[in-house]
Amino acid sequence: MSQSTGKTSPPDELIHALEDRPAPGPALLAAVQHVLACFVAIVTPTLVIAGILGLDQQLPYLLSMGLMVSGVGTFLQARKPLGIGAGMICVQGTSFSFLGAITAAGMLVKSRGGSPDDMLAMIFGLCFFGAFVEIFLSRFLHQLRRIFTPLVTGIVITIIGMSLIPVGMTSLGGGEGVDNFGNPGYLGIGALTLLIIVILGHARNAWLRLSAIAIALVIGTLVAWLTGLAGFTAINEQPLISLPIPFRYGFDFEWSVFLPIAMIYLITAIESVGDLTANCLISHQPIEGPRYLERISGGVLGDGVNSMLAAVFNTFPNTTFSQNNGVIQLSGVASRHVGQYVGGILLILGLFPMLGAILSQIPQPVLGGALLMMFGSVAAAGIRILARVTLNRRSLTIMAVSFGIGLGVASHPDLFEQLPEMVSLLLGSSISAGGLVAIVLNLLLPEHATREPVRARAETEHSSP
Repeated sequence: MSQSTGKTSPPDELIHALEDRPAPGPALLAAVQHVLACFVAIVTPTLVIAGILGLDQQLPYLLSMGLMVSGVGTFLQARKPLGIGAGMICVQGTSFSFLGAITAAGMLVKSRGGSPDDMLAMIFGLCFFGAFVEIFLSRFLHQLRRIFTPLVTGIVITIIGMSLIPVGMTSLGGGEGVDNFGNPGYLGIGALTLLIIVILGHARNAWLRLSAIAIALVIGTLVAWLTGLAGFTAINEQPLISLPIPFRYGFDFEWSVFLPIAMIYLITAIESVGDLTANCLISHQPIEGPRYLERISGGVLGDGVNSMLAAVFNTFPNTTFSQNNGVIQLSGVASRHVGQYVGGILLILGLFPMLGAILSQIPQPVLGGALLMMFGSVAAAGIRILARVTLNRRSLTIMAVSFGIGLGVASHPDLFEQLPEMVSLLLGSSISAGGLVAIVLNLLLPEHATREPVRARAETEHSSP
């Protein structure tokens, strides 16, 4: 079914629903906005890992493979072949959650005198087998209905959005480690970008809504260049094309460093359930019942399969990104067919590294203004789910404790560093800490009658003669 882009559309309605097939022009425009929103986040974990482990010579190839696998994974999530994927726009990208465990495994090999290729062989071997943890878990999600309730998923989604907002604020100030962080010019450009997205995102014209993020990023970048606050940076010589070579650096495995990585795959599965639920809500799909469980099971399976492919083709584990849910909400385009365009663009960027180097020229403050809106939209989606929950004493207690611990860990992520490594890894993420607390309390606290005393009294008085 095809849905044309009309002249006007209510700002709270979708321009293209999940199964609509937009014309190539609107589909490509929507896809470009998703790529712009996630490009920096896809390449950043690889840059960090390479910097810590001294993988300068391997970095260009690792970056290309990261983009390429992200493209394949995004395509699988949208297309959903053989039930692998959620059948939605679920942009896949290199996960930040694995940074600590991956660098620890690499440093262990390095301390034994291993070469960069030896380090990568160990890392990709560990990540390959770890992916089966997520694949296995995805097959049993339908039996975990008491765990993934609207209350739990709403809490997790809200924490995901709130914990990501500082990332947007860092970009707004000019980026991590910049000399003049918080320059008023940076703040002004970021505010301009944010303002344009807000205004165009509420326009009744469907084309303006669909292109709000792209227009804001282009205008913000042009203003940054014209005012001298940013400009083109030198692009290092890039290869013309990068071709995937399975296990190019070899394959290795060691149990002592496998368990932390396996545990993080479990944590990212919980995060993905939250992201997928937010996507369902924004895309006007059920967030309860058999169809919902089938969709999130396929999405988590897609995450696991994509992470396995990432290990095979020399890049780091993938996960479903949160910011693209904000793009869906702002643009009004939920068509899963757009996800196939996104996958194709990312694949091309990986094959032709020069294209990715050009995209990286977007100034950090401009990106920060857009990210604030996107991450805020994710948090708002979580609050929207929680608004459907009966706010009795039990649910309010679970929310209070989960938010307190989750956001507390976000403010002090080193709080648990002196605990055993497995516990530290599990609780060191605000999302996993808050999500685990929500799950445990939801299982332990008894469910009483959900009607509030005031409501019950009012009904009694109304029924009295």
